[in-house]
Amino acid sequence: MVLYFTGTLNIGLTLEHKVEVLHYINNHQNEDGGWGFHIEGHSTMLGTTLNYISMRILGVGPDDKAVAAGRKWILDHGGATYSPSWGKCYLSVFGLYEWSGCNPLPPEFWLFPSFLPMHPDKMWCYSRTVYMPMSYLYGTRFQAPITDLVLQLREEMHTEPYHEIDWAKARILCAKEDYYYPHSLIQDVFWGALYHFGEPILKRWPASKIRETAVKKAIEIIHWEDENSRYMTPGCVHKAFHMMAVWAENPDSNSDAFKHHLARIPDYLWLAEDGMKVQSFGSQLWDTSFCIQAILESGMVEEYGTTLKKGHDFVKLSQCQENPSGDYRSRQIWEFDPEDGTPEEREEVRKVQENFTKNRFRYKPNGDLLMRMQLIKENQIDLSIPPVRLGENEEVTCEVVTTAVRKSVRLNRAIQAKDGHWPVENAGPLFFTPPLIMVLYFTGTLNFALTPEHIVLELLRYITNHQNEDGGWGFHIDGYSTMLGTTVSYISMHILGVGPDDKALAAGRKWILDRGGATYSPSWGKCYISVFGLYEWSGCNPLPPEFWLFPSFFPMHLVF
Repeated sequence: MVLYFTGTLNIGLTLEHKVEVLHYINNHQNEDGGWGFHIEGHSTMLGTTLNYISMRILGVGPDDKAVAAGRKWILDHGGATYSPSWGKCYLSVFGLYEWSGCNPLPPEFWLFPSFLPMHPDKMWCYSRTVYMPMSYLYGTRFQAPITDLVLQLREEMHTEPYHEIDWAKARILCAKEDYYYPHSLIQDVFWGALYHFGEPILKRWPASKIRETAVKKAIEIIHWEDENSRYMTPGCVHKAFHMMAVWAENPDSNSDAFKHHLARIPDYLWLAEDGMKVQSFGSQLWDTSFCIQAILESGMVEEYGTTLKKGHDFVKLSQCQENPSGDYRSRQIWEFDPEDGTPEEREEVRKVQENFTKNRFRYKPNGDLLMRMQLIKENQIDLSIPPVRLGENEEVTCEVVTTAVRKSVRLNRAIQAKDGHWPVENAGPLFFTPPLIMVLYFTGTLNFALTPEHIVLELLRYITNHQNEDGGWGFHIDGYSTMLGTTVSYISMHILGVGPDDKALAAGRKWILDRGGATYSPSWGKCYISVFGLYEWSGCNPLPPEFWLFPSFFPMHLVF
């Protein structure tokens, strides 16, 4: 349904996909003409309406035997207005039902303080993550474009003309086959109060401003879920609802969010003997865990040693190695949260930082000190061997060499990661970081890619720590000042919000001007600052792209 109304049906599904999906739907139609909630279930209005619509979208005409049987089941059971709450939501988005016929799904709950017992955070995770896009769609009253097919379906699936339906009455209708649990009196009173009193107030100013804020909050959380699940979302139901929501926010198939969603559709498709279907979660990790537990319980561990080892490897590989956005503690990025870790650990980190800044002109180690601290603590290897210091003309004995080698080996053991590799920082050159900052600035994505913790605390601290005593920056952290290193570092500090009167910037500017200015940059520097608008391409030595057109056997071709 979402691929249809977004105009991407032929992008998301090939002809072969469509044929197999139709096989699946046909194979699971019940003898009474309806479809169930699941493949073994009795026919329900939810299952029948959604599968009926899908067959019509996929090109099956209203006179087809299976479609006709499905339509008869729907009309014999009261028509599509007897859909349960989820069905009403799907149909409202698609244009086959009106939002005024739905029980309220107020997005304002997302604005409640999280300590309240009725906050969505207290819901079961799948209820919460389905309610989230539903509340956004309800809050925006989004309805897809009304096509000729939608108009035909309105005639086919309702027992009375669409524009004569009493939506307020339809709100409480539900086919008996779809009742999972009867509504309590309290629940009906609650829905009625929201419908008759709450919604009319929230539609009018100034309360409408609350609704605007609430839907913005809902779509913000939806985007967070999308980005941190790489657009897989928590499951297949959420996937379709999230696609509806991001389309409702920006009806454009070229939007990045929607394109990312389209790219992950194949991850949900599964072909089996009954046709192609959408799988629920991709539960390989669950299945593997259950199988491992079953083998362990069987008492035949030795017989299945190889199997268990492979299962163990898969579980390890399935572990998420990255933290969600908003928490920058991970392999390569560190966030200095004042509340993170023990007071002793925080004090240790603070001392390392202060020591580095204090001694930055004496020595400049090229390595990840924080990661080294972490690995030494994890590996618990004693590094208390005293350092070897030889005086002038002192004899180099076998014992001295052995001690030095032993100390070196222990250090390498201590800083080895659990998977066997040794993490290393390759960031000695000082022209690595500034071009990234420059391109993020002129593309307008600086604040998207970098948080204040990145910008204020860490990038500026790195650049400042590696400024030389003469005011310039080198080609690398141990090098003498160069025009390349100084110009790009100077530009970066400006971009990151440091004013021209800052002591470090003033010293850098003096270094640049004392040596002729930025026009004295080398070729790479001229290229960087030409892109940035601080130099003209006419002042660069030619870099003709025509060389790429030369036959590759020419000695001057770039492949050599």
